[in-house]
Amino acid sequence: MSLKGLELQIAIPKTFEAGKMADQRQQNTILQQMHANEALNRELERKQLSVNETEHLNALNDEEQDKPSQNGQEQTQENKKNKEQLEQKVQHPFKGNLFDFSG
Repeated sequence: MSLKGLELQIAIPKTFEAGKMADQRQQNTILQQMHANEALNRELERKQLSVNETEHLNALNDEEQDKPSQNGQEQTQENKKNKEQLEQKVQHPFKGNLFDFSG
């Protein structure tokens, strides 16, 4: 297949345009991958920090529980009584109830 002069005038610029478009497409794909990677890294860092924050709060709660209060023994006894009363009041959803499975 031979190309004539007139055909070459049209074909050569088209190949440059096609090459530019392919290069732009490739660069666009690379940029999208970089942005996705950055977003993933930000998300991982956010999750890691949120876990550390909750552990920090749990440590604070443990310290508060370890500190004796002014009326330490009286309050702990009252707290235990209150917890026991709440546990007694709460009924299990199906324990102690009769179910008839005969069919």
